[in-house]
Amino acid sequence: MSQFVEFLHEALSKFGPIRARRMFGGYGISHRGLTFGIVVDDVLYLKADVDSAPDFERQGLPRFAYDKGGKTVEMSYYQAPDVILDDPEAAAGWARRSYAAAVRAAAKKGKGKAK
Repeated sequence: MSQFVEFLHEALSKFGPIRARRMFGGYGISHRGLTFGIVVDDVLYLKADVDSAPDFERQGLPRFAYDKGGKTVEMSYYQAPDVILDDPEAAAGWARRSYAAAVRAAAKKGKGKAK
């Protein structure tokens, strides 16, 4: 596991326990079985939806995007603000916001894990 991902366990400790697992060359960051963040190239991206995306956009934070067959694909994850690395309270707030987006997404998909 990367040192950055190990650090996230500490940075997000006020939010609650997280689990990191390898996926697609990066890591998925989950809480209570729901993925609310991804780490790619030691950059944390947090889940967003129509309710929370404006919070990221107001700060000028970019969406996670990747190239697929010459086309850019944007996902519903935004780069986390730098404040989460230094301020545990702010980190917990952003994590709660993203976890709530993951809960709403799971509810729409009919997943029973949403808590």
